[in-house]
Amino acid sequence: MTQESNITTTNIKRADALDALRGLAILAMVFSGTIRYKILPAWMYHAQEPPPTHAFNSQIAGLTWVDVVFPLFLFAMGAAIPLALSRRIAQGWSISRIILYILKRGFMLGAFAIILQHLRPFTINNNPTDETWYVAMLGFVLLFLMFGSWSILGRWSKYGVWLNIAGFIAAIALISQLQYGGKGFLLERSDPILMVLANMAVFGSLIWLLTSSNLLLRLGLLGYLIALQLSADTNGWIKELWTASAIPILGNDLKFSWIFQFYYWKYLFIIIPGTIVGDLILKWIQKSSQSQEISANQQSLGSRYSQRLCLIIVSMLMICLVLLVGLQARWIWQTTLVSAAICGASWLLFKQPETEIDYLLKQFYQWGIYWLLLGLFFEPFQGGIHKDPSTYSYYFVTSAIAIFLLIVFTIVIDIFGKKKWLQFLIDNGQNPMIAYVAFANLLWPILQLTGIEDWIIANTTTPVMGVIKGIVYTLPIALFTSLCTRLKLFWKT
Repeated sequence: MTQESNITTTNIKRADALDALRGLAILAMVFSGTIRYKILPAWMYHAQEPPPTHAFNSQIAGLTWVDVVFPLFLFAMGAAIPLALSRRIAQGWSISRIILYILKRGFMLGAFAIILQHLRPFTINNNPTDETWYVAMLGFVLLFLMFGSWSILGRWSKYGVWLNIAGFIAAIALISQLQYGGKGFLLERSDPILMVLANMAVFGSLIWLLTSSNLLLRLGLLGYLIALQLSADTNGWIKELWTASAIPILGNDLKFSWIFQFYYWKYLFIIIPGTIVGDLILKWIQKSSQSQEISANQQSLGSRYSQRLCLIIVSMLMICLVLLVGLQARWIWQTTLVSAAICGASWLLFKQPETEIDYLLKQFYQWGIYWLLLGLFFEPFQGGIHKDPSTYSYYFVTSAIAIFLLIVFTIVIDIFGKKKWLQFLIDNGQNPMIAYVAFANLLWPILQLTGIEDWIIANTTTPVMGVIKGIVYTLPIALFTSLCTRLKLFWKT
Protein backbone atom coordinates (compact mmCIF):
# COMPACT_ATOMS: atom_id res chain seq x y z
CA MET A 1 0.00 0.00 0.00
CA THR A 2 2.98 2.26 -0.08
CA GLN A 3 2.31 5.10 -2.56
CA GLU A 4 4.42 4.72 -5.66
CA SER A 5 7.11 7.28 -6.54
CA ASN A 6 5.15 9.44 -8.83
CA ILE A 7 5.50 9.88 -12.60
CA THR A 8 8.83 9.41 -14.35
CA THR A 9 9.72 12.91 -15.42
CA THR A 10 13.05 14.70 -15.32
CA ASN A 11 12.40 15.79 -11.72
CA ILE A 12 10.68 13.02 -9.75
CA LYS A 13 8.89 14.01 -6.58
CA ARG A 14 6.42 12.47 -4.22
CA ALA A 15 3.08 13.82 -3.19
CA ASP A 16 4.26 14.31 0.39
CA ALA A 17 0.95 15.84 1.50
CA LEU A 18 -0.80 12.66 0.43
CA ASP A 19 1.70 10.58 2.41
CA ALA A 20 1.03 12.81 5.43
CA LEU A 21 -2.73 12.26 5.07
CA ARG A 22 -2.22 8.51 4.95
CA GLY A 23 0.14 8.71 7.92
CA LEU A 24 -2.42 10.66 9.92
CA ALA A 25 -5.03 8.01 9.11
CA ILE A 26 -2.90 5.02 10.12
CA LEU A 27 -1.66 6.59 13.38
CA ALA A 28 -5.18 7.71 14.26
CA MET A 29 -6.28 4.13 13.62
CA VAL A 30 -3.65 2.83 16.03
CA PHE A 31 -4.51 5.50 18.61
CA SER A 32 -8.25 4.81 18.45
CA GLY A 33 -7.59 1.13 19.05
CA THR A 34 -5.37 1.69 22.09
CA ILE A 35 -7.24 4.29 24.14
CA ARG A 36 -9.06 3.03 27.24
CA TYR A 37 -12.61 1.87 26.68
CA LYS A 38 -15.62 2.80 28.86
CA ILE A 39 -14.12 5.85 30.57
CA LEU A 40 -13.90 8.44 27.74
CA PRO A 41 -16.72 10.56 26.24
CA ALA A 42 -18.71 9.12 23.34
CA TRP A 43 -16.98 11.27 20.70
CA MET A 44 -13.73 9.40 21.41
CA TYR A 45 -15.17 6.17 20.04
CA HIS A 46 -17.18 5.07 17.01
CA ALA A 47 -20.52 6.87 17.08
CA GLN A 48 -22.42 3.57 16.98
CA GLU A 49 -20.39 1.98 19.78
CA PRO A 50 -20.85 4.43 22.67
CA PRO A 51 -19.50 3.93 26.19
CA PRO A 52 -19.71 2.37 28.66
CA THR A 53 -20.76 -0.96 27.07
CA HIS A 54 -19.56 -0.22 23.52
CA ALA A 55 -22.33 -2.46 22.24
CA PHE A 56 -22.96 -1.86 18.54
CA ASN A 57 -26.21 -0.01 17.84
CA SER A 58 -26.97 0.57 14.15
CA GLN A 59 -29.75 3.01 15.03
CA ILE A 60 -27.36 5.63 16.40
CA ALA A 61 -26.53 8.33 13.85
CA GLY A 62 -23.51 10.60 14.15
CA LEU A 63 -19.91 11.13 13.17
CA THR A 64 -16.82 11.10 15.37
CA TRP A 65 -13.16 11.50 14.46
CA VAL A 66 -12.78 7.74 14.88
CA ASP A 67 -15.38 7.18 12.14
CA VAL A 68 -13.34 9.34 9.75
CA VAL A 69 -10.06 7.43 10.09
CA PHE A 70 -10.77 4.59 7.65
CA PRO A 71 -12.26 6.87 4.96
CA LEU A 72 -9.12 9.04 5.15
CA PHE A 73 -7.03 5.97 4.38
CA LEU A 74 -9.34 4.89 1.56
CA PHE A 75 -9.29 8.38 0.07
CA ALA A 76 -5.48 8.44 0.15
CA MET A 77 -5.46 5.05 -1.58
CA GLY A 78 -7.75 6.37 -4.30
CA ALA A 79 -5.63 9.49 -4.81
CA ALA A 80 -2.47 7.38 -5.13
CA ILE A 81 -3.90 5.25 -7.95
CA PRO A 82 -3.37 7.82 -10.78
CA LEU A 83 0.16 8.49 -9.53
CA ALA A 84 1.12 4.80 -9.45
CA LEU A 85 -0.48 3.75 -12.73
CA SER A 86 0.60 6.86 -14.65
CA ARG A 87 4.18 6.10 -13.76
CA ARG A 88 3.87 2.68 -15.37
CA ILE A 89 2.12 4.09 -18.41
CA ALA A 90 4.99 6.58 -18.79
CA GLN A 91 7.44 3.67 -18.65
CA GLY A 92 5.70 2.11 -21.64
CA TRP A 93 3.81 -0.68 -19.90
CA SER A 94 1.07 -2.28 -22.00
CA ILE A 95 -2.50 -2.28 -20.74
CA SER A 96 -2.39 -6.05 -20.21
CA ARG A 97 0.76 -5.72 -18.12
CA ILE A 98 -0.81 -2.95 -16.02
CA ILE A 99 -3.91 -5.08 -15.44
CA LEU A 100 -1.71 -7.98 -14.31
CA TYR A 101 0.07 -5.57 -11.94
CA ILE A 102 -3.31 -4.46 -10.52
CA LEU A 103 -4.44 -8.05 -9.99
CA LYS A 104 -1.09 -8.94 -8.42
CA ARG A 105 -1.39 -6.05 -5.99
CA GLY A 106 -4.91 -7.13 -5.05
CA PHE A 107 -3.68 -10.69 -4.55
CA MET A 108 -0.81 -9.53 -2.33
CA LEU A 109 -3.13 -7.45 -0.17
CA GLY A 110 -5.58 -10.34 0.04
CA ALA A 111 -2.80 -12.74 1.02
CA PHE A 112 -1.58 -10.24 3.60
CA ALA A 113 -5.11 -9.97 5.04
CA ILE A 114 -5.46 -13.75 5.37
CA ILE A 115 -1.99 -14.47 6.76
CA LEU A 116 -2.13 -11.57 9.21
CA GLN A 117 -5.48 -12.65 10.65
CA HIS A 118 -4.12 -16.15 11.27
CA LEU A 119 -1.22 -14.63 13.22
CA ARG A 120 -3.25 -12.26 15.41
CA PRO A 121 -2.94 -13.25 19.10
CA PHE A 122 -6.67 -13.32 19.81
CA THR A 123 -7.29 -15.32 16.64
CA ILE A 124 -4.75 -17.92 17.72
CA ASN A 125 -6.26 -18.12 21.22
CA ASN A 126 -9.23 -16.31 22.75
CA ASN A 127 -7.36 -16.45 26.07
CA PRO A 128 -3.76 -15.75 25.07
CA THR A 129 -1.02 -17.53 26.97
CA ASP A 130 2.68 -16.65 26.99
CA GLU A 131 3.11 -19.06 24.09
CA THR A 132 0.41 -17.19 22.15
CA TRP A 133 2.20 -13.89 22.55
CA TYR A 134 5.51 -15.40 21.43
CA VAL A 135 3.83 -16.87 18.35
CA ALA A 136 2.29 -13.46 17.58
CA MET A 137 5.74 -11.84 17.75
CA LEU A 138 7.15 -14.58 15.53
CA GLY A 139 4.32 -13.76 13.14
CA PHE A 140 5.51 -10.15 12.96
CA VAL A 141 9.01 -11.32 12.04
CA LEU A 142 7.62 -13.62 9.36
CA LEU A 143 5.48 -10.83 7.91
CA PHE A 144 8.62 -8.70 7.74
CA LEU A 145 10.37 -11.45 5.81
CA MET A 146 7.42 -12.09 3.49
CA PHE A 147 6.59 -8.53 2.52
CA GLY A 148 9.81 -6.66 3.24
CA SER A 149 11.74 -4.74 0.59
CA TRP A 150 15.40 -5.38 1.19
CA SER A 151 17.16 -2.48 -0.51
CA ILE A 152 18.98 -1.94 2.79
CA LEU A 153 21.13 -4.93 1.84
CA GLY A 154 22.80 -2.86 -0.86
CA ARG A 155 24.42 -4.98 -3.55
CA TRP A 156 22.91 -8.06 -1.88
CA SER A 157 19.37 -6.72 -2.21
CA LYS A 158 18.79 -8.83 -5.32
CA TYR A 159 18.70 -11.83 -3.00
CA GLY A 160 15.92 -10.25 -0.93
CA VAL A 161 13.35 -12.28 -2.88
CA TRP A 162 14.73 -15.39 -1.21
CA LEU A 163 13.94 -13.84 2.17
CA ASN A 164 10.40 -13.23 0.93
CA ILE A 165 10.08 -16.86 -0.18
CA ALA A 166 11.57 -18.15 3.07
CA GLY A 167 9.10 -16.01 5.00
CA PHE A 168 6.16 -17.45 3.11
CA ILE A 169 7.36 -21.03 3.61
CA ALA A 170 7.91 -20.47 7.33
CA ALA A 171 4.52 -18.77 7.74
CA ILE A 172 2.74 -21.63 5.96
CA ALA A 173 4.54 -24.13 8.16
CA LEU A 174 3.61 -22.22 11.32
CA ILE A 175 -0.05 -21.65 10.43
CA SER A 176 -0.48 -25.30 9.43
CA GLN A 177 0.47 -26.31 12.97
CA LEU A 178 -1.92 -23.95 14.70
CA GLN A 179 -5.49 -24.76 15.65
CA TYR A 180 -8.13 -22.05 15.70
CA GLY A 181 -10.90 -23.57 17.75
CA GLY A 182 -10.26 -26.88 16.01
CA LYS A 183 -10.86 -25.51 12.50
CA GLY A 184 -7.31 -24.96 11.30
CA PHE A 185 -6.55 -22.68 8.37
CA LEU A 186 -9.51 -21.02 6.62
CA LEU A 187 -9.49 -18.74 3.60
CA GLU A 188 -12.53 -17.00 5.08
CA ARG A 189 -10.49 -16.01 8.13
CA SER A 190 -9.04 -12.65 7.09
CA ASP A 191 -8.59 -9.07 8.27
CA PRO A 192 -11.75 -7.29 7.05
CA ILE A 193 -10.12 -3.88 6.65
CA LEU A 194 -7.30 -5.25 4.54
CA MET A 195 -9.72 -7.31 2.45
CA VAL A 196 -11.67 -4.14 1.67
CA LEU A 197 -8.41 -2.44 0.69
CA ALA A 198 -7.52 -5.38 -1.58
CA ASN A 199 -10.85 -5.07 -3.39
CA MET A 200 -10.58 -1.30 -3.69
CA ALA A 201 -7.02 -1.54 -4.99
CA VAL A 202 -8.27 -3.74 -7.82
CA PHE A 203 -11.60 -2.16 -8.72
CA GLY A 204 -10.49 1.42 -8.06
CA SER A 205 -7.45 0.93 -10.30
CA LEU A 206 -9.48 -0.71 -13.08
CA ILE A 207 -12.03 2.09 -12.98
CA TRP A 208 -9.32 4.74 -13.22
CA LEU A 209 -7.66 2.86 -16.07
CA LEU A 210 -10.99 2.78 -17.91
CA THR A 211 -11.85 6.43 -17.25
CA SER A 212 -8.45 8.16 -16.98
CA SER A 213 -9.34 10.42 -19.91
CA ASN A 214 -13.07 10.66 -19.20
CA LEU A 215 -13.96 12.25 -15.88
CA LEU A 216 -17.67 12.41 -16.70
CA LEU A 217 -17.75 8.64 -17.21
CA ARG A 218 -16.07 8.12 -13.85
CA LEU A 219 -18.61 10.35 -12.13
CA GLY A 220 -21.37 8.59 -14.06
CA LEU A 221 -20.30 5.27 -12.56
CA LEU A 222 -21.29 6.66 -9.15
CA GLY A 223 -24.87 6.90 -10.45
CA TYR A 224 -24.83 3.22 -11.41
CA LEU A 225 -23.45 2.35 -7.98
CA ILE A 226 -26.26 4.27 -6.28
CA ALA A 227 -28.82 2.46 -8.47
CA LEU A 228 -27.33 -0.94 -7.62
CA GLN A 229 -27.26 -0.19 -3.90
CA LEU A 230 -30.83 1.05 -3.78
CA SER A 231 -32.14 -1.84 -5.91
CA ALA A 232 -30.27 -4.36 -3.72
CA ASP A 233 -32.73 -3.52 -0.93
CA THR A 234 -35.65 -4.76 -3.03
CA ASN A 235 -36.35 -8.38 -4.02
CA GLY A 236 -35.17 -9.11 -7.53
CA TRP A 237 -32.19 -10.15 -9.62
CA ILE A 238 -30.03 -7.24 -8.43
CA LYS A 239 -30.50 -8.23 -4.80
CA GLU A 240 -29.64 -11.83 -5.63
CA LEU A 241 -26.51 -10.70 -7.46
CA TRP A 242 -25.51 -8.21 -4.75
CA THR A 243 -25.79 -10.81 -1.99
CA ALA A 244 -24.37 -13.75 -3.98
CA SER A 245 -21.53 -15.61 -2.27
CA ALA A 246 -20.95 -18.50 -4.69
CA ILE A 247 -20.84 -19.33 -8.40
CA PRO A 248 -22.61 -22.58 -9.42
CA ILE A 249 -20.18 -24.74 -11.39
CA LEU A 250 -20.96 -28.34 -12.48
CA GLY A 251 -23.54 -28.74 -9.76
CA ASN A 252 -21.28 -27.38 -7.03
CA ASP A 253 -20.96 -23.91 -5.57
CA LEU A 254 -17.58 -22.25 -5.99
CA LYS A 255 -17.40 -19.87 -3.05
CA PHE A 256 -15.59 -16.60 -3.54
CA SER A 257 -16.95 -14.49 -0.67
CA TRP A 258 -13.61 -14.85 1.15
CA ILE A 259 -11.99 -12.56 -1.43
CA PHE A 260 -14.81 -10.62 -3.06
CA GLN A 261 -18.29 -9.37 -2.25
CA PHE A 262 -20.35 -6.82 -4.15
CA TYR A 263 -20.89 -5.29 -0.72
CA TYR A 264 -17.33 -3.94 -0.88
CA TRP A 265 -18.19 -1.78 -3.88
CA LYS A 266 -19.82 0.78 -1.60
CA TYR A 267 -16.34 2.06 -0.72
CA LEU A 268 -15.87 3.16 -4.32
CA PHE A 269 -17.89 6.20 -3.23
CA ILE A 270 -14.69 7.26 -1.43
CA ILE A 271 -12.11 5.76 -3.79
CA ILE A 272 -13.52 7.50 -6.89
CA PRO A 273 -13.44 11.01 -5.33
CA GLY A 274 -9.89 10.14 -4.27
CA THR A 275 -8.88 9.31 -7.86
CA ILE A 276 -10.23 12.69 -9.02
CA VAL A 277 -7.98 14.47 -6.54
CA GLY A 278 -5.14 12.16 -7.58
CA ASP A 279 -5.59 13.31 -11.17
CA LEU A 280 -5.25 16.92 -10.04
CA ILE A 281 -2.06 16.13 -8.12
CA LEU A 282 -0.68 14.27 -11.12
CA LYS A 283 -1.29 17.22 -13.46
CA TRP A 284 0.37 19.57 -11.00
CA ILE A 285 3.42 17.29 -10.77
CA GLN A 286 3.66 17.11 -14.53
CA LYS A 287 3.55 20.90 -14.88
CA SER A 288 6.20 21.92 -12.41
CA SER A 289 9.18 20.52 -10.60
CA GLN A 290 9.11 20.61 -6.82
CA SER A 291 12.21 22.78 -6.51
CA GLN A 292 10.91 25.41 -8.92
CA GLU A 293 7.49 25.51 -7.29
CA ILE A 294 8.79 25.88 -3.77
CA SER A 295 11.35 28.46 -4.80
CA ALA A 296 8.72 30.53 -6.58
CA ASN A 297 6.37 30.28 -3.64
CA GLN A 298 8.96 31.18 -1.05
CA GLN A 299 9.90 34.30 -2.99
CA SER A 300 6.25 35.38 -3.12
CA LEU A 301 5.49 34.72 0.53
CA GLY A 302 4.74 38.28 1.48
CA SER A 303 2.86 38.99 4.66
CA ARG A 304 -0.53 39.22 2.94
CA TYR A 305 0.02 35.99 1.04
CA SER A 306 1.17 34.20 4.20
CA GLN A 307 -1.83 35.52 6.12
CA ARG A 308 -4.18 34.26 3.41
CA LEU A 309 -2.62 30.82 3.55
CA CYS A 310 -2.90 30.76 7.34
CA LEU A 311 -6.55 31.75 7.08
CA ILE A 312 -7.11 28.90 4.64
CA ILE A 313 -5.60 26.45 7.12
CA VAL A 314 -7.78 27.77 9.92
CA SER A 315 -10.94 27.68 7.81
CA MET A 316 -10.27 24.11 6.65
CA LEU A 317 -9.77 22.93 10.21
CA MET A 318 -12.86 24.85 11.32
CA ILE A 319 -15.03 23.11 8.73
CA CYS A 320 -13.78 19.71 9.88
CA LEU A 321 -14.42 20.58 13.53
CA VAL A 322 -17.91 21.92 12.83
CA LEU A 323 -18.81 18.74 10.95
CA LEU A 324 -17.57 16.43 13.70
CA VAL A 325 -19.22 18.36 16.52
CA GLY A 326 -22.45 19.20 14.72
CA LEU A 327 -23.18 15.82 13.14
CA GLN A 328 -22.35 13.95 16.32
CA ALA A 329 -24.58 16.26 18.37
CA ARG A 330 -27.28 15.89 15.65
CA TRP A 331 -27.50 19.63 14.98
CA ILE A 332 -28.15 18.93 11.34
CA TRP A 333 -29.55 22.13 9.86
CA GLN A 334 -27.30 24.25 12.04
CA THR A 335 -24.23 22.28 10.90
CA THR A 336 -25.26 22.62 7.26
CA LEU A 337 -25.79 26.36 7.65
CA VAL A 338 -22.52 27.00 9.49
CA SER A 339 -20.55 24.80 7.07
CA ALA A 340 -22.05 26.63 4.10
CA ALA A 341 -21.17 29.98 5.69
CA ILE A 342 -17.55 28.95 6.29
CA CYS A 343 -17.30 27.58 2.75
CA GLY A 344 -18.72 30.79 1.32
CA ALA A 345 -16.34 32.97 3.31
CA SER A 346 -13.39 30.72 2.48
CA TRP A 347 -14.16 31.00 -1.22
CA LEU A 348 -12.71 34.51 -1.17
CA LEU A 349 -9.38 33.04 -0.05
CA PHE A 350 -9.18 30.81 -3.13
CA LYS A 351 -10.69 33.26 -5.60
CA GLN A 352 -7.50 34.54 -7.24
CA PRO A 353 -4.81 31.86 -7.53
CA GLU A 354 -1.33 33.26 -8.14
CA THR A 355 0.67 30.10 -8.89
CA GLU A 356 0.11 26.56 -10.14
CA ILE A 357 -0.12 25.26 -6.59
CA ASP A 358 -2.66 27.97 -5.70
CA TYR A 359 -4.74 26.77 -8.63
CA LEU A 360 -4.35 23.20 -7.36
CA LEU A 361 -5.66 24.25 -3.94
CA LYS A 362 -8.61 26.00 -5.57
CA GLN A 363 -9.51 22.82 -7.45
CA PHE A 364 -9.19 20.81 -4.24
CA TYR A 365 -11.51 23.24 -2.52
CA GLN A 366 -14.10 23.18 -5.30
CA TRP A 367 -14.31 19.40 -5.13
CA GLY A 368 -14.34 19.52 -1.33
CA ILE A 369 -17.36 21.81 -1.33
CA TYR A 370 -19.08 19.63 -3.92
CA TRP A 371 -18.71 16.41 -1.92
CA LEU A 372 -19.52 18.17 1.38
CA LEU A 373 -22.79 19.66 0.19
CA LEU A 374 -23.75 16.41 -1.50
CA GLY A 375 -23.09 14.56 1.75
CA LEU A 376 -25.03 17.07 3.86
CA PHE A 377 -27.99 16.96 1.47
CA PHE A 378 -27.98 13.15 1.81
CA GLU A 379 -27.78 13.36 5.62
CA PRO A 380 -31.52 12.92 6.41
CA PHE A 381 -31.64 9.91 4.07
CA GLN A 382 -30.95 6.40 5.45
CA GLY A 383 -31.61 7.50 9.02
CA GLY A 384 -28.79 10.03 9.25
CA ILE A 385 -25.06 9.66 8.80
CA HIS A 386 -23.78 6.19 9.79
CA LYS A 387 -20.48 4.39 9.52
CA ASP A 388 -22.11 0.96 9.62
CA PRO A 389 -24.20 0.34 7.67
CA SER A 390 -22.47 3.17 5.86
CA THR A 391 -24.59 5.83 4.19
CA TYR A 392 -24.14 8.12 1.20
CA SER A 393 -23.79 11.01 3.59
CA TYR A 394 -20.91 9.20 5.28
CA TYR A 395 -19.01 8.57 2.05
CA PHE A 396 -19.26 12.11 0.73
CA VAL A 397 -18.79 14.04 3.99
CA THR A 398 -15.68 12.05 4.89
CA SER A 399 -14.30 12.53 1.36
CA ALA A 400 -14.72 16.27 1.84
CA ILE A 401 -12.93 16.14 5.19
CA ALA A 402 -10.05 14.26 3.54
CA ILE A 403 -9.76 16.98 0.89
CA PHE A 404 -9.80 19.79 3.45
CA LEU A 405 -7.01 18.10 5.44
CA LEU A 406 -5.06 17.54 2.23
CA ILE A 407 -5.28 21.28 1.56
CA VAL A 408 -3.77 21.96 4.99
CA PHE A 409 -0.91 19.50 4.46
CA THR A 410 -0.22 20.83 0.95
CA ILE A 411 0.13 24.39 2.24
CA VAL A 412 2.42 23.38 5.11
CA ILE A 413 4.64 21.10 3.01
CA ASP A 414 4.63 22.48 -0.53
CA ILE A 415 4.15 26.22 0.01
CA PHE A 416 5.54 26.99 3.44
CA GLY A 417 8.24 24.37 2.83
CA LYS A 418 7.86 22.94 6.35
CA LYS A 419 8.06 19.29 5.43
CA LYS A 420 10.01 18.57 8.61
CA TRP A 421 6.98 19.54 10.67
CA LEU A 422 5.05 16.62 9.19
CA GLN A 423 7.93 14.24 8.51
CA PHE A 424 6.65 11.88 11.20
CA LEU A 425 3.31 11.53 9.42
CA ILE A 426 4.98 11.25 6.01
CA ASP A 427 7.24 8.41 7.19
CA ASN A 428 4.30 6.45 8.56
CA GLY A 429 2.22 7.19 5.49
CA GLN A 430 4.90 5.72 3.25
CA ASN A 431 5.01 2.51 5.31
CA PRO A 432 1.51 2.11 6.76
CA MET A 433 1.29 -1.66 7.04
CA ILE A 434 4.10 -1.84 9.58
CA ALA A 435 2.23 0.60 11.82
CA TYR A 436 -1.02 -1.33 11.25
CA VAL A 437 0.50 -4.63 12.41
CA ALA A 438 3.03 -3.50 15.02
CA PHE A 439 0.70 -3.02 17.97
CA ALA A 440 -1.04 -6.40 18.11
CA ASN A 441 1.95 -8.43 16.96
CA LEU A 442 4.89 -6.58 18.50
CA LEU A 443 4.20 -3.96 21.17
CA TRP A 444 1.24 -5.68 22.83
CA PRO A 445 3.03 -9.04 23.24
CA ILE A 446 6.02 -7.25 24.76
CA LEU A 447 3.77 -5.41 27.23
CA GLN A 448 1.97 -8.63 28.14
CA LEU A 449 5.07 -10.77 28.57
CA THR A 450 6.81 -8.16 30.73
CA GLY A 451 3.72 -7.51 32.86
CA ILE A 452 3.78 -3.79 31.98
CA GLU A 453 0.30 -4.01 30.46
CA ASP A 454 -1.30 -4.87 33.82
CA TRP A 455 0.41 -1.92 35.49
CA ILE A 456 -0.73 0.45 32.72
CA ILE A 457 -4.35 -0.77 32.92
CA ALA A 458 -4.36 -0.29 36.69
CA ASN A 459 -3.07 3.27 36.39
CA THR A 460 -5.19 4.59 33.51
CA THR A 461 -8.63 4.66 35.11
CA THR A 462 -9.36 8.36 34.51
CA PRO A 463 -10.30 9.95 31.16
CA VAL A 464 -7.04 11.90 30.95
CA MET A 465 -4.94 8.83 31.71
CA GLY A 466 -7.04 6.84 29.22
CA VAL A 467 -5.97 9.23 26.47
CA ILE A 468 -2.36 9.23 27.66
CA LYS A 469 -2.42 5.42 27.43
CA GLY A 470 -3.28 5.68 23.74
CA ILE A 471 -0.51 8.21 23.15
CA VAL A 472 2.06 6.08 25.00
CA TYR A 473 1.10 3.04 22.91
CA THR A 474 0.97 4.89 19.59
CA LEU A 475 4.23 6.83 19.89
CA PRO A 476 6.68 3.87 19.89
CA ILE A 477 4.83 2.32 16.96
CA ALA A 478 5.11 5.58 15.05
CA LEU A 479 8.82 5.86 15.92
CA PHE A 480 9.51 2.29 14.86
CA THR A 481 7.66 2.74 11.56
CA SER A 482 9.48 6.01 10.91
CA LEU A 483 12.82 4.31 11.56
CA CYS A 484 11.96 1.51 9.12
CA THR A 485 11.01 4.07 6.48
CA ARG A 486 14.26 5.99 6.86
CA LEU A 487 16.17 2.72 6.61
CA LYS A 488 14.14 1.96 3.46
CA LEU A 489 12.62 -1.15 5.02
CA PHE A 490 9.24 -1.02 3.31
CA TRP A 491 6.51 -3.65 3.29
CA LYS A 492 5.46 -4.32 -0.31
CA THR A 493 1.72 -4.93 -0.42
